[in-house]
Parts: sequence; C-alpha cells; structure tokens
Amino acid sequence: MAIATIRPEEAAHFGKLAADWWDPKGSSAMLHRLNPVRLGFIRSAIDAHWRGDSRGLKPLAGKRALDVGCGAGLLCEPLARLGAAVTGVDAAAENIAAAQAHAGGAGLAIDYRCGEIGALGLAGFDLVTSMEVIEHVADKATFIAALAATLAPGGLMVLSTPNRTPQARLLLVEGAERLGVVPRGTHHWDDFVTPAELRALLAAEGLTMGEPRGIAWSPATSLHLSDDMALNFIVTAYRE
Repeated sequence: MAIATIRPEEAAHFGKLAADWWDPKGSSAMLHRLNPVRLGFIRSAIDAHWRGDSRGLKPLAGKRALDVGCGAGLLCEPLARLGAAVTGVDAAAENIAAAQAHAGGAGLAIDYRCGEIGALGLAGFDLVTSMEVIEHVADKATFIAALAATLAPGGLMVLSTPNRTPQARLLLVEGAERLGVVPRGTHHWDDFVTPAELRALLAAEGLTMGEPRGIAWSPATSLHLSDDMALNFIVTAYRE
C-alpha cells in the first residue's frame, strides 16, 4: 500500500480558509505578500534553466506546469499567465472549489485536482512547484519521491519552506500566529526542514538542489529574497 502524505487535520485546517484565500487583507494576507517574492525567484529560475529571454511575457509557452499544495490557486494563475498549461493539486476539496471558481472568473483554464499527489497518475511536467507544503506532509521522503515522479526529463522543480531555526520558531510560530498574522495552528516548528535535509531528500530521488535563497523580512523592504535563510528559503532542483 502506498504511503499517504496528506495529514487530514492539515487539509481540514487549510480547507477552512478557502473562502478567504483570495482576500489580500484576510487570513491569507501573508501569502499575498509572499507570492511576488516567490514569483520573482521562479521567473529567474525559468529564464536560467531554459535560457529564455528575461523580457519575454510567456516564458512557459508550450510547457506544462504543476503546483502541488496549490491552495486556491494563488501561484497557478500567474503560471498560467506566463504561458503554461497548469495543473494544480491540493489536499482540501474546499480549496480546489475556490480555485476553480476564481480561475473561471479570471478566464483561465487551469486543471485542478484534489487528492494524494502520488495517487493521481500525473507525469511529464516541465515545471513542478510546491510552496510551503513539505512542512505539512506526513512523510517527507514519500512526498519528494511523488514530486520527482511528476517531473519530465529536463524539467525544473522549485520548492520553498520555512527553515527549522530558533528564529523561525520565534517569529513564524510564536510571533506571527500569536499576533494573528497567520492563522493559529498553521505552523509546527518540528516539521520545518533545513536546507541540508531538503538537499538529502532530493538527492535520494536523483535530483540536484541549486543554491538556496532566503526569504527574509525587514521593516524597510518587507519580504524579499536574501542570503539570510533564518526564516524561510526557496530552491530549485533538477536532474543532471
């Protein structure tokens, strides 16, 4: 029997936030601030990986993209606008319903699926993304293996996750949740992954991890890419 990666309690937690997901001032406000930073990294990674024109509007034209743990589609929609044929997968049916409704209203044809990534039979994607998801799954090695199985030869993977540091415990768990910046119960520090641990998980599936970049916060610049990985980091992965 295949090992499940979905934690039902995590799916339920995020499913309860579905109706509020697209509100930039609601419970997912932090994701709305984080999304442009992620997209900047992803766009640079796309251009570097496929040696594209950084001025082009559709760098993913003719390519298939998969976002795992897509929520209500906050990353899927920009990927579609970059030209990709996009599939989004999430554990919560409520999130998929919200994603479908929002994409329909935006006139975007995105294929949304609900379920266990390893059981959906998905494969052949040029770009695979999974943002702030691995810290929520039941079995990290199985989850990374399932992601790797969806990646086409020559494809690119992009992952981001909080780092398991004292600073992340203080600011992301104790600080942000107590202050209401993110909903209570969103983060569990023991489940955070370090860059070295993620590199080992990817290597076990034959994937090489690129140099990670930190996602840091400061009063002057808010969230931004940084060499400081104390809170959060984002990385590429690919097969040599």
